[in-house]
Amino acid sequence: MVGASVGTGRQIGELATAAPDGSGPDDARVLTWSGPGGWRARPPELVARTASDWAHSDDGFTFVELMIALVVMAILLAIAIPTFLGTTATADSRSAQSNLNTALTDAKAQFETHGQTYFVNGVQDSVAMSSLLTDAQLSLSFHAGALGSSTTTGSSGSQSKLSVAVSVDGMGIVIAAYSTPGNCYYIVDNEGGLSTAAASVSPYSGAAPVTTSVTTPPAGSIALPSASGMSFVEVKGDVTADHCNAFQPMTSGAPITVRYLKSGFPF
Repeated sequence: MVGASVGTGRQIGELATAAPDGSGPDDARVLTWSGPGGWRARPPELVARTASDWAHSDDGFTFVELMIALVVMAILLAIAIPTFLGTTATADSRSAQSNLNTALTDAKAQFETHGQTYFVNGVQDSVAMSSLLTDAQLSLSFHAGALGSSTTTGSSGSQSKLSVAVSVDGMGIVIAAYSTPGNCYYIVDNEGGLSTAAASVSPYSGAAPVTTSVTTPPAGSIALPSASGMSFVEVKGDVTADHCNAFQPMTSGAPITVRYLKSGFPF
């Protein structure tokens, strides 16, 4: 075994050298590289491929492979886009509802400041109330709802632009916020109950009944709760942003739905 080990070591040592003519090992010369092609005095050089080399290359996608890739992408998009849009719509609706809750907190503070009334300086003034709410929440924009108004005047049009209306007796306030893709949310606060006169005119008057179940109202004005306390109203599927108006709530009719709740916004 010792002899074999010595012999093996001699052979390994000989592989590191070669005769000057390249015919075999020679302890007098050490090569820098050797490979399957034989003994060489220097390593092989790497040569970059030219444009013409690539032109004759067979690398790339076949038409069938490309079509398969496109089909897979289309399937993924068909799944991902509706999910993304649904998530975005839910986020927009929650944002609108959150803004309404924040606005109502500020409105209640104004109610206390002005002597237990939503009047400003003793009169029904939705414009002045909107200005006070805007001053309290600089990230939101408030404007007074108005009869037959557009999104540039009295309607909401977006979750960050809120429409405001005060009842004729100063005991109620309505705030509206629009959310894509066609939902409108109202928050109604009637302190101590409205007078009969206040309940019969805007923003509370309307042809549709107020119920806690989901209903499909006719086209035109919708009713708002006039009973004492806080109410939450959801109008779903009405893409006409002008209808989201605190002074004159409206819908386009079927298949629009309306729901009224006392405990919070429905989802």
